[in-house]
Amino acid sequence: MKSFATHAKMYIARGLLACIPLGLSYLTLKFIYIFIDQRVMNLLDQFIGYRIPGLGILVFLVFLYFIGAIVSNVIGRKLWGLLDFVFDKIPILKTAYQIGKQLSSTFSLSEKQVFKKVVLVDAFRPGVKMIGFVTGTIENIHTKEKFSKVFIPTVPNPTSGFVIVVKEEELFDPGWTVDEGIRMVISGGIIGPELIGKA
Repeated sequence: MKSFATHAKMYIARGLLACIPLGLSYLTLKFIYIFIDQRVMNLLDQFIGYRIPGLGILVFLVFLYFIGAIVSNVIGRKLWGLLDFVFDKIPILKTAYQIGKQLSSTFSLSEKQVFKKVVLVDAFRPGVKMIGFVTGTIENIHTKEKFSKVFIPTVPNPTSGFVIVVKEEELFDPGWTVDEGIRMVISGGIIGPELIGKA
């Protein structure tokens, strides 16, 4: 009986974990449909007199496109910098805004392509590895040795960390993509590749 209870508890926990991403996906779709598509359609219904399913989402995507275009130019970046200054002065909103900004910066790292590849480097002692991201190379003009600039991120926020300079031959390539490395750091190792080495 005890063995059955342990078995049932393990599978129930696994079932719960399997449902979490499905539940989050459902809530995301529900949010998009109710709070974006429905509300935008209600607004448009006042002007055009009838509803077009999905038009609210399309309008929202166009809105995001224009926001992206605005923040990509010089004037837009200055306006966003002004918003940073304003929100930084409001105690209650400051925390929420900073968390959102941190998440935004994290998810945009791979888009910016600031990292060339994922590597593992020795930490503290040989055999203990840290995840690092190569950002560039440096060459010794006297010995012609090549070094890699490696960014070592902190967990769970890969936008902060420290930079080390390591000989290229001392780096180990696990064969992971940059996205896989970032997911590993953000999740504290919970989510990420299960194999080391290129296939």
